Amino acid sequence: MSQSLTFVAGPGGAVQGRLRVPGDKSISHRSIMLGSLADGVTEVSGFLDGDDCLATLRAFRAMGVSIEGPDGGRLTIHGVGPRGLRAPAGPLDLGNSGTSMRLMAGLMAGQTFDTVLTGDASLSKRPMRRVTVPLEQMGARIETAAGGTPPLTIHGGANLVGIDYEMPVASAQVKSSLLLAGLYAEGETCVTEPAPTRDHTERMLAGAGYDLRRDGSRVCLRGGGALRAMTIDVPADISSAAFFLVAASITPGADLWLEHVGINPTRTGVIDILRLMGARIELVNEREVGGEPVADIHVGAAPLRGIDIPESLVPLAIDEFPVLFVAAALAEGRTRLTGAAELRVKESDRIAVMADGLRACGVTAAPTDDGIVIDGGDGFAAATVDSHGDHRIAMAFAVAALRSDGPITIRDCDNVNTSFPGFVDACRRIGMNIETD
Repeated sequence: MSQSLTFVAGPGGAVQGRLRVPGDKSISHRSIMLGSLADGVTEVSGFLDGDDCLATLRAFRAMGVSIEGPDGGRLTIHGVGPRGLRAPAGPLDLGNSGTSMRLMAGLMAGQTFDTVLTGDASLSKRPMRRVTVPLEQMGARIETAAGGTPPLTIHGGANLVGIDYEMPVASAQVKSSLLLAGLYAEGETCVTEPAPTRDHTERMLAGAGYDLRRDGSRVCLRGGGALRAMTIDVPADISSAAFFLVAASITPGADLWLEHVGINPTRTGVIDILRLMGARIELVNEREVGGEPVADIHVGAAPLRGIDIPESLVPLAIDEFPVLFVAAALAEGRTRLTGAAELRVKESDRIAVMADGLRACGVTAAPTDDGIVIDGGDGFAAATVDSHGDHRIAMAFAVAALRSDGPITIRDCDNVNTSFPGFVDACRRIGMNIETD
């Protein structure tokens, strides 16, 4: 697909009203994977109908799973059981979705047939050894391209054995990949993480009746169990809500309600960081839906101040940093981020690309090996920035335009559809000025 969509985001505009952003991407991916492996029919509502999750959906259809939808966010998945997947006719193309590839690497390692996992140009540059190395310790047979990047060729029929793995770097994708492989392994698979990461896989496995043992930073399961079908109501994605949390925080007179947002404690780093910066964020009507905590979020304008972002919050906000950098650029004083080298191997090198874009907009931003130092100011200069095909970069600069002295033109925005179809319409609904070209 040619990357040609351009956003032109204008200054000013309001941030007011009520909004429900699309469903959580992490939960949407896992609903397909676990629903496909369950015995029985899994009903999903609130599914994120974005390119990444649709890539996962197509992959499981290609392995013989009957999936009806998506229709208005609803899916009906006819599970085939843990051993019911069939060999696909060809390689499984996962597009831009690193989540799909890393989680499915573990899942496919336990199958009886060979699989090839491929992706687009961006995904084909992303590191996969962090999952392939521990999977090989379990007995998986996986080939990568030179440098440990996709495509992944996974040979079926391997006899997997549970391992006790201490992750060198906090990563929900690695943890989830090993737990999914552990479903097919002999004995017990245990994963210990150095810092908390999102725990949707564990919550959803437990919701499907699978026996897990959690002890602090360690989670264990035994292979050979069964999964039962579920009813899954996917909450709105906090990573998508984050753009509007910042938009309301930086816009004079803003008054915004974000509805039915997932507030899983392993995902709320963005709220914690913004509150440390002085943001006025209120959680209302907190409740639990399908094992996941959910709330409505009320946010208004507030004067922000620069902070040293606690490293303990970095894994809990790893996807939200592009728009947090926009908040930092408008905060009084200096904001420092450390311990976030993971940002350099996302859909783009998010440290370098955001630093380039911020500087183009007149902001003082100094990238470091594992973070960035941003000096806050009064606003952004009109500029043209390149998102490098990264959806979160594109959306972050659309938010920045609220406090710019002229239009911010953002190139290469096609991939916004990977996580937030309808982003431009959502912006317009609450009063932001944004056009497409």
